[in-house]
Amino acid sequence: MEPVKIVIRYADGKTIKGFSYNFSPNKHLFHIKLVNTDEVVEVLIKELKAVFFVRDFAGNPSYDEWKQFDKGPNQPGRRIEVTFTDGEVLVGSTTGYDPQRLGFSFSPVDPNSNNVKVFVIFDAVKKIRYL
Repeated sequence: MEPVKIVIRYADGKTIKGFSYNFSPNKHLFHIKLVNTDEVVEVLIKELKAVFFVRDFAGNPSYDEWKQFDKGPNQPGRRIEVTFTDGEVLVGSTTGYDPQRLGFSFSPVDPNSNNVKVFVIFDAVKKIRYL
């Protein structure tokens, strides 16, 4: 498996960035090699808010991400709005929503988002609204 760039946000607000070789939505833990170091950290899914699969680690803090489907191309899956317990709102689509699992994969509506995909942890979600 090739390494993927990820940003992990814990439920407590902590954020770490790095590369993962073994993330799986069906496992309860995975490992991340931290950016600019050789340190490898074990990550427990139940402690997280979300796993963000990113284009780059810097992102663009001034970019205003789209929150509406009428601006972008059609995406496969069910259109949803996710509101996290910390108030953050993401809009996009999912093809793997199953509340019996730990979380689900989510594709942002904005094709220019730094987030390519997000794995949302159900315990960190306040509300899900279908669009």
